[in-house]
Amino acid sequence: MKRQIVLAMTALGLAGLSAPAAAQGKCDRKCLAGKLDQFLNAVVAHDPAKANLWVGFRQTQNAVLLHQGDGIWKSNTGIGPIDRRYYDADTSQAEFFGTVRESDKMAVVSLRLKIGQGGQVTEAEWHIARAADPGIMGEGSKATFDVDNLVAHPPAQRTVPVAQRATREQLIAAVNSYFDGIVAQTGRHVQANDGCMRFENGMGGQEWNRKPAPPADADFQSHTDCRSGYASLNIVNVAARRYLMVDVEAQVVMASAVFMREPLNPKRRNCFMEVFYLDGGKISSVYAAMTYADARIPLPNWEPYEGNFPTGQSLINAR
Repeated sequence: MKRQIVLAMTALGLAGLSAPAAAQGKCDRKCLAGKLDQFLNAVVAHDPAKANLWVGFRQTQNAVLLHQGDGIWKSNTGIGPIDRRYYDADTSQAEFFGTVRESDKMAVVSLRLKIGQGGQVTEAEWHIARAADPGIMGEGSKATFDVDNLVAHPPAQRTVPVAQRATREQLIAAVNSYFDGIVAQTGRHVQANDGCMRFENGMGGQEWNRKPAPPADADFQSHTDCRSGYASLNIVNVAARRYLMVDVEAQVVMASAVFMREPLNPKRRNCFMEVFYLDGGKISSVYAAMTYADARIPLPNWEPYEGNFPTGQSLINAR
């Protein structure tokens, strides 16, 4: 009996210790804000030692594995005029979307950051778009890019009142309906608000405001808002869909996917991370940091890995 009492007391003691330990391991919004700020400051300083990186830290830049201190760590000269930050305490992730200076030029950047239980940064996923990048037809073609337009029409900074917030599941479902619509080549069933805007590397958005809404039977093919023109995109699948984090307070979803073309189409795949703003559980605006990947690059190069590396060459071989 005495031994059972001792064991019971020991168990209670361990339970008492585990609760605070778990609480200490959870990174809330304030914690995530501090971690993202520390990480970005380290990038601007070109010094990974200041970023509190985990020993197994992994990062990619446009789906290519990047050693700490390389890539944007070397080329950046500071944060640009757009600096938006989002937080998801449920997944211990933070997101930066905005502009980064590289000497006299600016790049459009989306960054996903993952924080481990020890409070260290375990993952960084960069999508960086530049004016000089190859376009959809590869080398020699012009990329979609308009950083000045993005600066003129930046994403909102907001906290949505609690009574007006959709749930995490509702927000993700709305974003998934957008990808489903692209594959189905119709925006009719996309959960979006009228006049929803889409910016690809800063380009777009404002032109939709100058045109009237389509008639009910137009199937949204006339360019009017983010549900329009899907049939002309030549996209056969929105592959490797990943709903990376949800900022419920801001009603924002950060998602990643790959636009796959039909076999033998010379157009490159779009590799991107997008920030979706939603109001009333429906999409109001989309901000993409997007690149056009070489056919040999496996995308998105993040888990889940099984069957998650669609390449242009694989489609051609399957024909």
